[in-house]
Amino acid sequence: MRQTRIRDLKVSRIGLGTMGMSCGYTGSGADEVESVRALHRALDLGVTLLDTAEIYGPYTNERLVGRAVGGRRDQVVLATKFGLIPHPGGRPGQPDSSPANVRTAVEGSLRRLGTEYIDLCYQHRVDPDTPIEDTVGALADLVAEGKIRHIGLSEAGAATIRRAHAVHPITAVQSEYSLWTRDPEEAVLPVLRELGIGFVAYSPLGHGFLTGTVRSAGRFDASDLRSDNPRFSAENLPRNLCIADEIEAVAAEADATPAQVALAWLLAKGDDIVPIPGSRRAVRVQENTAATEVLLTPEQLARLDALPPAAGAHHTEEQMRMMDRP
Repeated sequence: MRQTRIRDLKVSRIGLGTMGMSCGYTGSGADEVESVRALHRALDLGVTLLDTAEIYGPYTNERLVGRAVGGRRDQVVLATKFGLIPHPGGRPGQPDSSPANVRTAVEGSLRRLGTEYIDLCYQHRVDPDTPIEDTVGALADLVAEGKIRHIGLSEAGAATIRRAHAVHPITAVQSEYSLWTRDPEEAVLPVLRELGIGFVAYSPLGHGFLTGTVRSAGRFDASDLRSDNPRFSAENLPRNLCIADEIEAVAAEADATPAQVALAWLLAKGDDIVPIPGSRRAVRVQENTAATEVLLTPEQLARLDALPPAAGAHHTEEQMRMMDRP
């Protein structure tokens, strides 16, 4: 696996998102043995960046990742996220990035991951009630103590990124970015490149849609985040199939899978962009990491760039309200 750098942190060209191993999708958490196998296969293939969060489960995903990387910590860049669980005893999903909560969350993540330090620690969502300067100041203290090594933000807008970076260097910003979610291109990516901050793309396969395997609505159980996602509704999903169809056409030309084409498109956007496709199966991890060997032609990239915008917002209204905007 080729390597790249996000700011001064060396990572594999493609990482692995681990949320779906524990929550978020139909069947999540049903087979931890296969999830561990997928994690081990990723490491064997040279994937170093593993992405988790305290709210995944909550807590169970960090424990799973911690168990899986035991004895192989030196091969891993561990990334986790805080800020969507108020401590102690708060309701999961409520933003809290107050300095006291930052420290409590990080201490908990360290225990669950079974490590002395977190390589990359993200604020999961911007807390409207805590100035970003206070949050990053608390993280900077933890950097000085050696408990975290790099600071990141997730779904932060350009103005927040500038304010945060003025307090302590931000290594990476994580946001959804894919062939059907291109929001970061307008305001966030230009600021990151100006400041020398890396970009980590979550859901680069559009929650599975860009793989071409989701052709009809209503197939997900209530625990699946796609069950109320506007893009997967009975009204919007048929409208979005033209996107999947064009990706499949390019894949046939490139002798690749649709997932590999979607990832190769992202990789072509710059060495400072690292996609973290999620999977809980070893065979899919192998397929996704092979995208680093897919070279799309300029004509194919242009066709993909010209895909129409997706029908429907990429999150529910409540989730969209939690995303910081410029």
